[in-house]
Amino acid sequence: MATEEQSKSASLIMPKTHWHERLNLLNVTVIIFLFLAILSGKSLLANNRQADIGAGIRYFVKKFFPPDFTDWPIILESLGETFQIAITSTFIAIVLSLGIALCAARNISPRWLVQTTRMLLNITRTLPSLIWAFILVIFFGPTPIAGVLALTFYSLGYLGKFFSETFESVDVQVARGLKLIGASSVQSFRFGLWPNVKAQVWSHSLWMLEYNIRSASIVGLVGAGGIGMELNKSMELASGFQKVTAILLCILGIVVVLDLLGQAIRHWITSKISAKSIAD
Repeated sequence: MATEEQSKSASLIMPKTHWHERLNLLNVTVIIFLFLAILSGKSLLANNRQADIGAGIRYFVKKFFPPDFTDWPIILESLGETFQIAITSTFIAIVLSLGIALCAARNISPRWLVQTTRMLLNITRTLPSLIWAFILVIFFGPTPIAGVLALTFYSLGYLGKFFSETFESVDVQVARGLKLIGASSVQSFRFGLWPNVKAQVWSHSLWMLEYNIRSASIVGLVGAGGIGMELNKSMELASGFQKVTAILLCILGIVVVLDLLGQAIRHWITSKISAKSIAD
């Protein structure tokens, strides 16, 4: 009885809205997205030929297994170079993106600077990392430097966007107050802004490092160094498919270990911040 009375009272309190009043920008966007997803999926399935999945699996198992680790010293050396490319490019991108993000944050920089910086970030993100690598190999040749620069440019587009949105989500009045009482720009950033954004900045940075490990394995396909060059050599040989499997398993192992390490670091950062908040 009480439940019926509560539901009746709730229905009286909650205002009734017509269907057209719910058509705000977000709901319309979701409806359009669902419509396009259904339409695209139907079109792709209709134009797709029948595939013999069983035959494909048998061919894959026959050609790609068992993995061939006979060239493991070369594989390990190439994996080391891949890791170096990812680490170097991510580090450079993080350092540059912090400054770029300040220019792209609406609550920090003037409108003209925000619009210009965001346009440059959009252009940078438009080209995939493999295309960046292809372009830079033309200038620098088939060297790891091309891979480092390719992943740096690509990472700038994403980290600049992520960091700027992080800066926009915090109150910058503390940093401005510190600057008014005589603090330098570095001090106002360090004590007024950084404590509120560092958890998200580290989280985005770890995600970018994980992504660059995978991308560094791919850019070698166009000659930008790393394990991708060995992968390309093995794929060109009819007898190298088993070496391809060995290389892919090594890449998978590194990605899994890095993902677990990233989760542990994120948990440690979050727990430290929570403990400090409780103490304060």
